[in-house]
Amino acid sequence: MHKLTGPVASLTAFRLLPRPSPLNLGYFAVAGAQEMAEIKVQAAPRDHELPLVMPDAGASGDKPRKPKRVASLDIFRGLTVALMILVDDAGGEWPMIGHAPWNGCNLADFVMPFFLFIVGMAIPLALKRIPDRFAATKKVILRTLKLLFWGLLLQGGYSHAPDKLSYGVDMKMIRWCGILQRIALAYLVVALVEIFTKNPQENYESSSSFSIFRKYCWHWLFGACVVTVYLAILYGIYVPDWQFTVQDRDNPNYGKFFRVTCGMRGNLDPPCNAVGYVDREVLGINHMYQHPAWKRSKDCTVNSPYEGLIRNDAPAWCYAPFEPEGILSSISAILSAIIGVHCGHVLLHLENHSTRLKHWVLMGLSLLILGIILHFTHAIPFNKQLYTLSYVCVTAGAAALVFSAFYVLVDVWGLHLPFLPLKWIGMNAMLVYVMAAEGIFAAFINGWYYDDPRNNLVHWIQKHVFIGVWHSKRVGILLYVIFAEILFWGVVAGLLHWLGIYWKL
Repeated sequence: MHKLTGPVASLTAFRLLPRPSPLNLGYFAVAGAQEMAEIKVQAAPRDHELPLVMPDAGASGDKPRKPKRVASLDIFRGLTVALMILVDDAGGEWPMIGHAPWNGCNLADFVMPFFLFIVGMAIPLALKRIPDRFAATKKVILRTLKLLFWGLLLQGGYSHAPDKLSYGVDMKMIRWCGILQRIALAYLVVALVEIFTKNPQENYESSSSFSIFRKYCWHWLFGACVVTVYLAILYGIYVPDWQFTVQDRDNPNYGKFFRVTCGMRGNLDPPCNAVGYVDREVLGINHMYQHPAWKRSKDCTVNSPYEGLIRNDAPAWCYAPFEPEGILSSISAILSAIIGVHCGHVLLHLENHSTRLKHWVLMGLSLLILGIILHFTHAIPFNKQLYTLSYVCVTAGAAALVFSAFYVLVDVWGLHLPFLPLKWIGMNAMLVYVMAAEGIFAAFINGWYYDDPRNNLVHWIQKHVFIGVWHSKRVGILLYVIFAEILFWGVVAGLLHWLGIYWKL
């Protein structure tokens, strides 16, 4: 994931809630949706067979009936935040877990689709009852605006943390797109579809797997429209030649002028794809991400897949910016949230664990196989930067399977203890995302240095506690991220959970 963050901890806002009981846990979803679950009593069920069904909550304004969280969703969210921290802070030393330079799918490339899947799955749980569509829409729009605000603040260039002890952005260079902005778009669109296409008085009677598709056919029709528009633009739009001047002041080629030759359509290579063309025309090339993953490709650097200086014979596009969370790719990303919404509907309508799991696993395997076929037949490659259809299928299928595994382990078998740090992170996901993944807390610590800004506590711990002990920078950084960042924030989130403090949007 991309790290452009800043010292904005003073702007963070917390909501202090009553300390939750075992059946009334504080809650948070990355997209602002609130998911809760209640126990629906059946004839003398055993404890491990109690089906989880969502109560009325969220946009309806009704008070939930002593809800119990779907713990597996919290843990899955916590895992996704932990993966973001891992690939951001250790990916430089371990490029195999960082973003693929172009085609391909590494560990980091699963993070964004997992977030969108979780956001989608939370939507039907929060919008189970919608007696007032206007009020529900108002809440959705407000949460969307909050996400856009935090996205611009953290990734728009205003914040330079954790590496630089400064802040501020030239509005001529502000980055309009980013992780939270993409989540905001997907959340807004899919939540509005949910609000305006479902029966406000839905009774959630037991359904069959097929009837869920029929009941929510408008969601799938909308998804089909998204695919059609995306593919039509991706393969149909003509991409002309383009030119640019390097505007990144930290780049040794600052001020140089380059020209890229295209004049084609339907191309999925870095310089001449429609995704980049749409962003250059709509956003403006100066408002795009200045450090795209393609700069680690073999065409661009001799150190590939590591970062390094651009080759002397590198093509012109290696010096150009590219927006991995751009407009056209974000349209395609809505599909990840739609698939997540479907899994949320399954949780609401199917009453027992085995039926739910069969549906999720079958759908996950089907998507996974479809994506693999599209990629290895060279029809549509895996590509996170373009958010291709094969990439959507593989990552959404993987999300369904990972969630199913957590559901079995935690909600069916009751194995909560091994996953407590992830659960706590998932229950305070926004806090951990901002403080750890976006480096705000590290920036605060780095601001207290001795003689030189690089002589700070974070650097000392990395050097003497981890790298020095293992005599390896790669191993030391990896262990530092796991223990001093992920596990540390798991403990902090657990303490905040004990105190009843959650950051909600």
